[in-house]
Amino acid sequence: MSSNVPSSRGLHLALWVVQGLLAFAFLGAGVMKMTTPVAELAANMGWVNTTPEPLVRFIGAAEFAGALGLILPSALRIKPMLTPIAAALLVVVMILAAGKHVMIGEAPMVVAPLVLGGLCAFVAWGRGVKAPIASR
Repeated sequence: MSSNVPSSRGLHLALWVVQGLLAFAFLGAGVMKMTTPVAELAANMGWVNTTPEPLVRFIGAAEFAGALGLILPSALRIKPMLTPIAAALLVVVMILAAGKHVMIGEAPMVVAPLVLGGLCAFVAWGRGVKAPIASR
């Protein structure tokens, strides 16, 4: 923690809990999108029907990488500034996901990406501004 940025233990704990939950969610979603046959994904996710397979796989890889970025840099204290960057980029992914759902007529499906995006924004702000983790 930077000595010139005041923060509380409660905020650090809340950020770690949110980072862990988000990492778990994005890791699972990413692995699923990278490994599950597209026909099987399409049966459960309508947006897959209107998305080229390489893009589905790329989204999965981005979610997987984002999950690692939410935890590893901060936990290892090696380049911890990568954690808020990963969180901010996942915000972008979630905004795009919400937009895709709206475009294909799945407006009720925007809730999950918006909630996940909001939590990612909290991590980006928390680890980038309010409660950064110092490098080793």
